[in-house]
Amino acid sequence: MALNDPLSLRNRPAGGTRRAVAGSGKTVEFDLEYARHVILAEAEAIASMTPIVNGAFAKAAEMIYYCAGSCIVSGIGKAGLIGRKISATLASTGTPSHFLHPAEAVHGDLGRLRRDDIVIVLSYGGETDEIVRLINLVKQLQIALISITSDEDSTLSRYSDVVLCMGKVNEACPLGVAPSVSTTCMLAAGDALAFTVMKARKFSVEDYVRFHPGGSLGVKLMTVEQSMMFRPGEKLPIAGAGDSIRRMLDRTNDVKRHGAVMIVDEAGRLVGIITDADLRRLLTRSGSAAFDLKAGAVMTAGCKRIRADALAAEATAIFHKYRIDELPVVDAEDRPVGMIDVQDIVTIKVVG
Repeated sequence: MALNDPLSLRNRPAGGTRRAVAGSGKTVEFDLEYARHVILAEAEAIASMTPIVNGAFAKAAEMIYYCAGSCIVSGIGKAGLIGRKISATLASTGTPSHFLHPAEAVHGDLGRLRRDDIVIVLSYGGETDEIVRLINLVKQLQIALISITSDEDSTLSRYSDVVLCMGKVNEACPLGVAPSVSTTCMLAAGDALAFTVMKARKFSVEDYVRFHPGGSLGVKLMTVEQSMMFRPGEKLPIAGAGDSIRRMLDRTNDVKRHGAVMIVDEAGRLVGIITDADLRRLLTRSGSAAFDLKAGAVMTAGCKRIRADALAAEATAIFHKYRIDELPVVDAEDRPVGMIDVQDIVTIKVVG
C-alpha cells in the first residue's frame, strides 16, 4: 500500500506508543509511530504535486499578475480555511486579495466582487452546493475563475477558466475522511502560485516590510528613514561651521526634540556634530564667552553618520559600539536629511 493510503495507516499495528493516565484513572495510548506516518504521508503527497506546475499553472500566474482588480479566494469548510491563508499570502506579497465565503456571497458579500477581479475557488470534489451556487454568480458577473481541485470533470472544473488539478489523494486521518492531505496539497499549490507571482513582480524586502510594519521581521528590516525622528520636509537641527554658538542656538531653537545639532560646510555637507553634553561642558568651562565661539571650533569633527536607506539594526550597532545617543542621517552626497536617536530604536524594539 502507498504511504498515504489511509488503510496502511489505520490498520497498521501500533508502535512507539506512549501511555498517559487520565484523571479518571483510565490509560490512554498514543501511537507516535502513526503520527510520524501522517507527517510522511502529507510530505509524500506534496512532493508528488510538482506536475501541477504546467501550462495551466503558468496561465493562472499570468492572470493574477495582470489582474487590474483584486484576487478573491473562496472555499467552504477546511478548504475555506486554507483559502483564507492563501489570500493572506497573496495580499502580503504584492497581490491585492481578500477572502469571500461562498455561503455569505448570496447574503450581500457578492458586492465585494468587481468585473476586473479574479476568483480562485478551492474545492476538493468541486460539487459542494455552496461552491456550485458561487460558480453561477461568478459567471453571471463575467469574472475569470481559477480552481484548485482534484477532479477535472467536476462542475467547478467545467466552468473554470483555468483548472489546477492536483488529482485524487488519500487522507491521512484514521478514518480516511477528514481533510488533511488534500488541504495540505491545496496550501502548497496556493503558495507556489502566490510566490511565483511575487517573484515575477520583483517584490523586494522593502516592499515586504511596507506590508509588515508591525511584525518581528518588519522590525528587523525597518530602515533608518522609517524609524528616524524627522520626516522629509521637516526643519532639521543644522548650523553652519562658521556660525557662532549663539547663532546656532537661535537657528535650532524651534526645531522639535533633538539632542544634538549637525554642523555643515558651505556646500551643506556634514562635517561634525555638537551634542547637548558638548554644550554643557563648554559652558562649564568657558561661561558666557562660549556663545561667541564658532561651531566649527567646538564640534566633534568627522562624526559617525548613517545613510537613510540603511537598516535600523545598523544604527543600533553603531549606538552600541560607540556609545552615542544621536546619529546624523545623510544622503548619498553626505548632506543631512534627518537624525536618529537611540530612543527611536528602543521604541521600535530593534534593540535585542
